[in-house]
Formats: sequence, structure tokens, C-alpha cells
Amino acid sequence: MNNIDKTIRILIAVAVALLYYFNVIEGTLAYVLMGVAIVFLITSLISFCPLYKILGISTCKLKAK
Repeated sequence: MNNIDKTIRILIAVAVALLYYFNVIEGTLAYVLMGVAIVFLITSLISFCPLYKILGISTCKLKAK
């Protein structure tokens, strides 16, 4: 996972948290989005996304040989 991917995930998590804090989202939608935000935050902090592994996606640049 590259730095841009991590940054986007953290920004999305912060945006969802702020929307919840200011009561823009509520109810079931809020809980689902907060769950996604927590997953985004955790995966960005550990620099690993299990879904990327399953799908064979990599956002890291390949090193030249």
C-alpha cells in the first residue's frame, strides 16, 4: 500500500468521523460507515489490505531490477 492510498483512507475515515460527530449521518448508515472508516484506518496504519491480497492488487510501485 503506497502513501497516497494510506492518506486517502485516513482522510475518508476522518471525514466519516466528522460527519458522525456533527450528526450529518445517523442510524444504521452511520454505524456501517463508521465500521468502514475503522477498517480503513486500521489497514492504513498497518499498511496491509487483505482485500488487495485476495484480488491481487498492489498500489506500491515496482522496484526496477
